[in-house]
Amino acid sequence: MRVFQIGVAGGVGRRLARILVERGDEVTGMFRDPAQSDAVAALGATPVSGDLINDSVDELAHKMAQHDAIVFSAGAHGTGRDKTTLIDGRGLEKAADAARLAGIKRFVLVSVFPDAGRAGERNEGFEHYMAVKKQADVYLVGTDLDWIIVRPGTLTDGPGDGLVTAGPAIAYGDIRRDNLAAFIAEALHTESSSRAIVEVTDGSTPVREAARAALGA
Repeated sequence: MRVFQIGVAGGVGRRLARILVERGDEVTGMFRDPAQSDAVAALGATPVSGDLINDSVDELAHKMAQHDAIVFSAGAHGTGRDKTTLIDGRGLEKAADAARLAGIKRFVLVSVFPDAGRAGERNEGFEHYMAVKKQADVYLVGTDLDWIIVRPGTLTDGPGDGLVTAGPAIAYGDIRRDNLAAFIAEALHTESSSRAIVEVTDGSTPVREAARAALGA
């Protein structure tokens, strides 16, 4: 499978690229900062420069051409409300439109669990982020792409064990980035054309089994 990753330099993106390359997939990783090129190549992925804010839909489609699937895990990561709107929101819309233009059906979006951060202190920036992420989900669901929306629990950095809980509605909890990346890799390779929104946390089910069950394969 030829996979185009948007957000390859992030914590989940790096882990996913390694997994996909190890299983024999061809990965192209889009980055914005020129300093990230070598790091992307070191993952075994083909680096390609791109910018969700400044690139047009046509330009993004040209970069995506000849791929089988898109994984979008990019985000503004707390750099401000404007960047959140442009990357998590409008950036996702442009990427989805570009995928359609490039003739790519499979599209996996890493979104956010509805309960994320609700136990902590909330502010306007957080509420804006949650609203933008929800609107991005709505936009993707409204396309004719073969989409999968993955809503992870709170991300942690401990070593993964390949065990998760996944489903359309599950109890909120943490998930190690290793486990999330492994779940996305399995979801990409699950033989299913059904569209699905999947919540995922650490759990007790092997990722392959969990992905197949959650996606109706």
